[in-house]
Amino acid sequence: MSATIKVQNLNQYYGKKQALRDVNLTITTGMFGLLGRNGAGKTTLMKVLATLLPKSEGAVSVCGRNVEHARNVRKIVGYLPQEFSMYPNMTVYEAMDYLGVLSGLRKSQRKQRIPKLLQRVNLQDDSRKKVKELSGGMKRRLGIAQAILHNPKVLIVDEPTAGLDPEERVRFRNLLCEIAEERIVILSTHIVGDIEATCEHIAVLDEGEIIYHGTVSELLHMAEGKVYSAEISKKELELLKKNHIVTSMLTLGNNVMARFLAEEPPFASAKPCEAGVEDAYMYLMQAERGKGACSDNYL
Repeated sequence: MSATIKVQNLNQYYGKKQALRDVNLTITTGMFGLLGRNGAGKTTLMKVLATLLPKSEGAVSVCGRNVEHARNVRKIVGYLPQEFSMYPNMTVYEAMDYLGVLSGLRKSQRKQRIPKLLQRVNLQDDSRKKVKELSGGMKRRLGIAQAILHNPKVLIVDEPTAGLDPEERVRFRNLLCEIAEERIVILSTHIVGDIEATCEHIAVLDEGEIIYHGTVSELLHMAEGKVYSAEISKKELELLKKNHIVTSMLTLGNNVMARFLAEEPPFASAKPCEAGVEDAYMYLMQAERGKGACSDNYL
């Protein structure tokens, strides 16, 4: 069975509103990042791949299985939605066991897999704790455990680190990278740092359209020579914002160290910087949608 997801000319509608426009993607084993603003269409695409939403137009296959045959696809796909909830009054083990029953796993399989998975997501000491007593990060890790309980070939996670503290976010990223060594993992997020830390291959989705599909290195190359920094006064900062995309600011007393995008140095004190993924993402958005619209949305 081919470990490949293929999306060809996918169009998705909610009534008269078009949520996805001619989406074409090929995704293979490893971590794949889907980056875009809230409302860009990421969740709609994830739901189509997970067979939770029937496709409107186009062709979509998951490891050789057409998404129109939902039952066959769901056997090989694990899904962690953005809003994840489980049975609050069950213990961690009981919830996993119940979901294992729903997945069609035999008792012997559940008995063997559940302890191993809880250990893998660092919840082995919390198996008797009720789900409602878990922290946000622990619930997300439990969500991953239930999503791979039936040993799927594909794992789809939608905005998994939103709301997590920095330590838990790093732990979660590392867990996803480990899982991706043996299957396709699709990480859908609007957090650029999650993509930068975990993914080599990415796609950027904006207003339902794929505006970039390639490697992180190729995206960084697009912004090469377009990123500058300068220490300026707060008054000068306001002028800078009117003419350039400011990607970060650090207050230094009465001044500000500003990092911004420009085709060439706008003044003598501007120093060139190595582009980061966030810089490259903002440069891409500026190029695709116009400088003014991108700036107004970001700042």
